[in-house]
Amino acid sequence: MASEGVCEVDVIHAEAVRRAREALPEEEVTRRATEIFGLLSDPTRSRIVYALSVEELCVCDVAAVAGLSISAASHQLKRLRDRGVVSFRKEGRLAYYRLEDEHLRRLLEDCVGHVLAERGATSA
Repeated sequence: MASEGVCEVDVIHAEAVRRAREALPEEEVTRRATEIFGLLSDPTRSRIVYALSVEELCVCDVAAVAGLSISAASHQLKRLRDRGVVSFRKEGRLAYYRLEDEHLRRLLEDCVGHVLAERGATSA
C-alpha cells in the first residue's frame, strides 16, 4: 500500500530541481531567516513585535501590552535587540523600543491575516 503524499516511483525532474536550486537563497540568508522565525515562534515575542509594529513603546508599555513584568519584558526585548529585530533610544530615564525592520511588520501582518482567513474559512 502506497503512503499518502509519497512518490511511488523514483523520478527526478532535472529542470524543476535546477530551477528550485537556483531560487534558493544563500545558506547564510536561510540561517538568518530561520533565526528570525525562531524568535517569532515564541507567542510572547510575537506579541511584542506586533505591538512595536504599531508604534514605539517604552519598556513599561511593552510589559503592560504583553502582560509581563518589566523585568521579563526587558529580557525579551534584549533577545530581540541582540538579533537586530528591535532597536531602542533613551529619553531621560525611559528606553523606547521600535521595530527595526518594516519587513517583519509585513510578515507578521500577513501571517495574522492568513490565520484569520483560515479561521473564517473553517467557521463558515
